Amino acid sequence: MNFDAYARTGVDLVNARLDDLDDLRALFPDDNAWMRDEVAERDLAIFRRAQKRLRDIFEYGTSGRDTEAVSELNTLLEAFPVQPRISGHDSSDWHMHVTSRGASVSSEYLAGAVWGLSVWLCEYGSARFGVCADERCGNVYLDTSSNCCRRFCSERCATRSHVAAHRARKRAAIGEQVAVPAQAAETLTPVS
Repeated sequence: MNFDAYARTGVDLVNARLDDLDDLRALFPDDNAWMRDEVAERDLAIFRRAQKRLRDIFEYGTSGRDTEAVSELNTLLEAFPVQPRISGHDSSDWHMHVTSRGASVSSEYLAGAVWGLSVWLCEYGSARFGVCADERCGNVYLDTSSNCCRRFCSERCATRSHVAAHRARKRAAIGEQVAVPAQAAETLTPVS
């Protein structure tokens, strides 16, 4: 069972835009096309509520509030219980799913996401739940770095943030250079 893949579905949900049913359908990859086909309007509200609660878990993890992250995950595990089943198309690709087929799209997807994030927390700790440090972004991610030092959801955000910081330092340095000659000119002006 690929717990990381299930955990990443939680990340995908938190980072997804959920303005309408088409946005929700875009959340499902091709290997879950049946979810895209069966998702209904009633699922949209469930996904939006879960999205907020999962974001809270990432916020708790980022701020070192493990107890709150665990409590929220336990509550979500009760709301979206795991019902394991073996699935596959032939005898060469048997694999496990976390809920029974026939469950609603929201129940199946969220049971997997919550289960994956719960296993991730137990395996790596909530400090590995991250919220992008680029204030323009806000996406969440799972920190897979070797020393738990990741601060951004992507290279794009890291680069954008570092370039912005560099430009701000450069503007500040230019502002200081302009201020120094102005002060020097004032001291050289003869007093009458």
